[in-house]
Amino acid sequence: MVVEHVMLLLLALLQAKHWYVDFVDQSLIEINHKGTYGHWRGIMHSLKHSIGTMLCVGCVLGPFYWPLSVMLGVLDGVIHYHVDWIKMNCASSVYEESGFWAHFGLDQMAHQLTYLFLAAIITL
Repeated sequence: MVVEHVMLLLLALLQAKHWYVDFVDQSLIEINHKGTYGHWRGIMHSLKHSIGTMLCVGCVLGPFYWPLSVMLGVLDGVIHYHVDWIKMNCASSVYEESGFWAHFGLDQMAHQLTYLFLAAIITL
């Protein structure tokens, strides 16, 4: 029962982190460069996700698990970077088009599935 509560807390923290980094803290400059593979602004955006994930995992699991926190943070950042890059290069950028919303939703679902994957790694 404790493990389930800890995982729910972790998933809630990852949701809050995702909202903050993607919707509050993300600059237009970052958004405009996420589609250029290797551009440092897109990497910087994903690095924010990495750091946030490290903090979320570390706070929930404790200091003994910092190596795991770092590993999962790096994994989240790499996945986040590529999901964003794919969205920027394969999706419509015109929000009035239905395709934009379908791709935006798919992008968000991919990020949420990443968090479920990270939580599953912890429970193994």
